[in-house]
Amino acid sequence: MKSQITNAISDFFFEYETPRQVLVRNRRVGVVCRLIQLGVLAYIIGWVFIYEKGYQSTDTAVSSIFSKMKGVGYTNVNGSERVWDVADYVFPSQLPGKHSCISNGDCEGGDYRRTGHGELTGFCVNTTQTCEVFAWCPVENDLQIPDPPMLMSAENFTLFIKNSITFPLFGVTRSNLVEGVDMSYISKCLYEPDAAPLCPIFKLGDIIKRSGFNFETIATVQGGAIGIVIDWTCNLDVDVKHCKPQYHFHGLYGNPDETDKARASVGYNFRYAKYYTEDKIQKRTLLKVFGIRIDIIVHSVARKFDIIPTLMAIGSGVGIFGVATVVCDLVLLYLLPKRDFYKSMKFKSTGTHAQDQMSEAGSIETNTCKE
Repeated sequence: MKSQITNAISDFFFEYETPRQVLVRNRRVGVVCRLIQLGVLAYIIGWVFIYEKGYQSTDTAVSSIFSKMKGVGYTNVNGSERVWDVADYVFPSQLPGKHSCISNGDCEGGDYRRTGHGELTGFCVNTTQTCEVFAWCPVENDLQIPDPPMLMSAENFTLFIKNSITFPLFGVTRSNLVEGVDMSYISKCLYEPDAAPLCPIFKLGDIIKRSGFNFETIATVQGGAIGIVIDWTCNLDVDVKHCKPQYHFHGLYGNPDETDKARASVGYNFRYAKYYTEDKIQKRTLLKVFGIRIDIIVHSVARKFDIIPTLMAIGSGVGIFGVATVVCDLVLLYLLPKRDFYKSMKFKSTGTHAQDQMSEAGSIETNTCKE
């Protein structure tokens, strides 16, 4: 018993088992096998390593953005001249609204309506059939929109974008003010996709045009939203100075030519007020502005060689090579005319009849020894 256990342990640690290999000389099967292997090899090299960069690890950036609009506009409305600068046309948004009524029961005192102008007093004004509110007077009338637009000069305004990113996995920090983009260059450059692709100063009219919008309709009448995408796609296996941004422009909403039937609230507009005191009475100038909303979006991915994803890609590729063996075995064992012959060469089987014959021979041999 002890000897059997010792032999079993010895066999387990000091013997190596290998599957039986059968060499099949068949042109059709050989061609199928090699074609599958070539296909797998092309997939590993072409797709996994070259296209998907399976030998590299990836990281996305932590980003910050600073922007500044510059430009001066001039308007003359009914003889009233005015100069507009960044303090006048860069601001946050607010909400609109108005309500009607038939009787005082439609106007609950002390209530606020979502799109109302102030606190309801509880009275319905019969002449206008609107709820009386405690609010600024007169209330807004936004039915008259200036045509032509007041600030057509905004087309020549410029937008400066400063973007900084960090790839924490690789310890790399970059800015869109890359090598060569210094103060002397910024003072005279204007973004052009071919002539000045790294200039961080953009003309507003060019931004709208490259987004597929019409400046007069979108920027100053209907309003609209534009997305500026800063794309950082970097291969850190080469010098970091080659990690540079690319700018893309997309119209997000506001195009009056769009064919979507559910075109509710097309464009972009908001209200803001400027307050002052006259004869000890507080007053305000309310403005409804149709303008441009600019969303700056950073898309980033950095790649660098890493031994772990490389080994994983190679291992998965080696495993896929087994597909060729499975397909060829199916062809040999089930499709070819000589499939029974190939089965007999590939597999060895023992039946119960053979086992019975071996047992009987063992019994006869034992009896013979006894004689």
